[in-house]
Amino acid sequence: MFDLKKRHSFALPACANHVDVIHAPDDVRKIIWQDDSYILGAGSNTVFTSDFEGHLIVNRLLGSSIVELDDGYKVSLAAGENWHHWVARLIDQGIFGFENLALIPGSVGAAPVQNIGAYGVEVAKFIESVEGVDLRTGTAFQFTNKECNFGYRDSVFKRAEYASFLITSVEFYLPKAWQPCLEYPDLKDLPTDASAIQVFDHVVAVRQRKLPDPMVIPNAGSFFKNPVITSDEFRRIKQRHPDIRYFETADGQFKLAAGWLIEQCGLKSLRIGGAGVHQRQALVLVNSNQATGRDLTELAHQVRKQVAQRFGVWLEPEVRMLDNRGLLTL
Repeated sequence: MFDLKKRHSFALPACANHVDVIHAPDDVRKIIWQDDSYILGAGSNTVFTSDFEGHLIVNRLLGSSIVELDDGYKVSLAAGENWHHWVARLIDQGIFGFENLALIPGSVGAAPVQNIGAYGVEVAKFIESVEGVDLRTGTAFQFTNKECNFGYRDSVFKRAEYASFLITSVEFYLPKAWQPCLEYPDLKDLPTDASAIQVFDHVVAVRQRKLPDPMVIPNAGSFFKNPVITSDEFRRIKQRHPDIRYFETADGQFKLAAGWLIEQCGLKSLRIGGAGVHQRQALVLVNSNQATGRDLTELAHQVRKQVAQRFGVWLEPEVRMLDNRGLLTL
């Protein structure tokens, strides 16, 4: 039996029987894809709600290269590299662009799958291509940025038909012409000419203040996506809730603060078994006292239900929840 409790940051008790760990390219060729296979990175965005009876493939590929061009840098990182480590390392080398994405837990390979984003920046902005292998056929692939079909916390890799696509590396392009992105409310206190290091330090401080450390209180970060709604829907909600927190997107839609919606429903004190809503950041669900998968599933259901009843908006999970057979739909 393979203990999964330390393989996902929510740390629910779970085990798996069939596990392959990929450390090198040769390991990839040995993998036999099965219908019940699932690819796991660092486990910061995956929650095992029960023992997993399928075939688990753990991506631990390492490696990197940086090429300086006249106008920018091409940075290629293996999928198993730690994301925050490289955000900090690139800034130390004078390569800027990722600073708003500091302290996001997880691996580089998960970044395009989830199209990770924070404080007004999404990683898709910097991705040139994603390389990997379709484990079902053994065929190598290289997707351009466009072919990844990035959306808000979404990409082609989240589709069921791409479940067998193992990402081996991601190539980024970071231009030398850099300007700080300070549009998000939490960054308004920074000067307009803030340096990348100032932005990085500020983002780290904000995240440390607002979000619980999963090594201290097990959690999977932001559990729900910030819902994106149309202007008509936004006007309807704002009429009834004039103090609603939101961020207008470039395409004229409105992104609501899911944590604020949860907090307004009075759910910061909600506990079901050992799972609860974090008292400082309502967007985060935590394993506060030896929670079970059933505790978490019921908690997430109750949060979604009460937010929908009050605001008419159904929250979508940002994390990927698995039961004994595979992906779980709330």
